[in-house]
Amino acid sequence: MQMKRVIPCLDVDAGRVVKGTNFVDIRDAGDPVELAARYELAGADELVFLDITATHEDRGTVAALARRTADDVFIPFTIGGGIRSLEDAQAVLDAGADKVSVNSAALARPELIRELAAQFGSQCVVVAIDARRNTAGAAGWEAFSGGGRHATGRDVLQWATEVEKLGAGELLLTSMDRDGTKDGYDLELLAAVSSGTRIPLIASGGAGEPRHLAEALEAGADAVLCASIFHFGAYTVGDVKQYLTDRGIRVRPLSA
Repeated sequence: MQMKRVIPCLDVDAGRVVKGTNFVDIRDAGDPVELAARYELAGADELVFLDITATHEDRGTVAALARRTADDVFIPFTIGGGIRSLEDAQAVLDAGADKVSVNSAALARPELIRELAAQFGSQCVVVAIDARRNTAGAAGWEAFSGGGRHATGRDVLQWATEVEKLGAGELLLTSMDRDGTKDGYDLELLAAVSSGTRIPLIASGGAGEPRHLAEALEAGADAVLCASIFHFGAYTVGDVKQYLTDRGIRVRPLSA
């Protein structure tokens, strides 16, 4: 059985780690590289950096952040935000990132996923999906772009299936309804996407306590992304891994 992963997520805005609720009400959480180094020592399996305003503000990629991180951190890390082309991805990977995450650019031009997979390998390509439950009683979830600012009209389950066919190696699925609430992940969303795809699924949005992480993994996620519970000291990576181990979920030991 494959081990499950615990992944701190660092949302970056203007060079600082921030965290909000439902993609708004942002507050500062510290320096990204300092936090990354701390999480590595604490036993994190991987890290994800997301420049949350790069697409919205039409900025370039965060290659400089990747370079700084690679100098001090030696666990795998993913960089996302503002990556629109092979050249953008190349710059981030050359700077030391192990994977790139794309969201808005892939929604605008799905062929980008195929190009990235062909150039760098599917293992380097993470497609992030920001999902919100449909309103007015309609079933399912809609994918949003631009850091959750723009509705796309795309059904999340159909989009997840499409990006897998295009060559994505991993899905990073965020529930906009749960993000930052600490009420737990959207388990129905995770189970639906997990059952419809075969590539690894990273659950994001809503972690408030270790029980929520276990529930997400049991619902079909291969990894859990966490921000608030780590950034503001509610729990450590060690706390979470011990809880998961006690619950019978296999994770990489802290001593490994």
